[in-house]
Amino acid sequence: MRERLRRLLSVVVGWTLVLAPWSTALSQTPGPQTQAPAQLTLHAALQLPYEQLFALAPTLSFPSSAFKSERSMLQKGETACRRRFKADAKDYAKQIEQARKQLKAQGSRLSNLDRHNLHCRIQNLDLLRSEAEVLAGQGIPTAYDNLAAKLDLLQYWPAQYAQARRELASGVYRQRRWGDVQDIGFRQIAAGQPDDIKRGQQAIEELRRSRLLPPDLPNADIQRYVNEIAQRIARNSDLKIPLHVVVLQSREVNAFALPGGYLFVERGVLEEADDEAELAGVIAHEIAHDAARHGAKLMKRATIAGIFYQAAQVAAVLLTGGVAGAGLYYALQYGFYGLGLVINLNLLGVSRDFELQADQLGIQYAWKAGYDPEGFILFFDKMATKAGYIKGVSWFRTHPPFYTRMVNAQREIMFLPAHKQSIVQTSQFLEMKQRLAPITAAAEREDEDKPSLLISREEGCTPPRKIEYQPGQSVEQLCAGAQTAPAGTR
Repeated sequence: MRERLRRLLSVVVGWTLVLAPWSTALSQTPGPQTQAPAQLTLHAALQLPYEQLFALAPTLSFPSSAFKSERSMLQKGETACRRRFKADAKDYAKQIEQARKQLKAQGSRLSNLDRHNLHCRIQNLDLLRSEAEVLAGQGIPTAYDNLAAKLDLLQYWPAQYAQARRELASGVYRQRRWGDVQDIGFRQIAAGQPDDIKRGQQAIEELRRSRLLPPDLPNADIQRYVNEIAQRIARNSDLKIPLHVVVLQSREVNAFALPGGYLFVERGVLEEADDEAELAGVIAHEIAHDAARHGAKLMKRATIAGIFYQAAQVAAVLLTGGVAGAGLYYALQYGFYGLGLVINLNLLGVSRDFELQADQLGIQYAWKAGYDPEGFILFFDKMATKAGYIKGVSWFRTHPPFYTRMVNAQREIMFLPAHKQSIVQTSQFLEMKQRLAPITAAAEREDEDKPSLLISREEGCTPPRKIEYQPGQSVEQLCAGAQTAPAGTR
């Protein structure tokens, strides 16, 4: 963790030179804090990763008027951007209705080519409508929530950081909930873990029977590698039952734990993680859910199939479309793109308190296993920025507010004893990424040929001239170009 922090601080100057300079002016008011570098505007600071902001915030100083102005700008920006994409969605819906009326009116008089072209038009408009709805309802709010959280961090973290340091100096930090980290594995977080095993087995059987789980990732080496990481963390956790780990062949960026020690990691997590510490942070968080018996407390097994099926249909409606690129827009992943949204919402995500508990415990378990606990924050930050705010829709829809989550996580990291050397990257992780690349490429090719549950595919259609979202776009780029042309011309 310390090595990663030093590396981040060493590039601060570089960041200040490349970030966009438009925003409110910096404070010139004297105070105990170091003034911000002249090049680093408040708005530009919002583009920095959370880890770097936590380090820099106590050294920066901006006037309260700057925060007020920036907060107002973000609120107006989100409102305007969502309004644009909602209008786009309505316009696409009207065009779909007109095309269907034309199809019905002309009927048998249409030539095969004209019918094909009309089918393709409806199909492409349906894609654009679905994508605009996802952006307006999920992607854009997620991205702006993230920016607002970083603004709160810059404004409020310095005082909270000072408070955390006082708690460290006085020793009062040891009195926090689950502050007995030296006793991990010997303390009891939640009694009755063995009682969850049968419930978890039944839930998995029901899910597989209902075909609500994607198949296992077809690579024994990757399965073994992820299992080894998870078992290492489990041995350094408060889990008292065997852990069963499966990597799923799903592009969604998510992981979830069912009661009884059943952990599922979706392929998208492996694709997005940049080092082993990030992957460990995600896995540790899910193990924490099982250690605290969150799933068992929320799940009613008798209704699980109905809950999953109904919610999966909703998720499919929300997440249909080209949010990951035009080549994927015809398919919902194995029928239900958004599986993590369904599971977290109905089993784990209902209680935000449970998510905050899993954050704290997961950070402790990753630390105890020798990993840099900052990996969890880095992965979270990645999912909230650029392409992540689209790819990780289900990751955020059921999780606590960004600021609360990040601050609580950072405080917990501050309170943990420092390791002489923490695991960040390993050769095994890099080998896993090499093995994963051809699997991902093959899966994407296969996805192009899979029919959607909600879109009747017409073969041989040319993708729309413009999709709403281009992979890698920041929310500001997306919103700036939201209506460069009327929706009907895209």
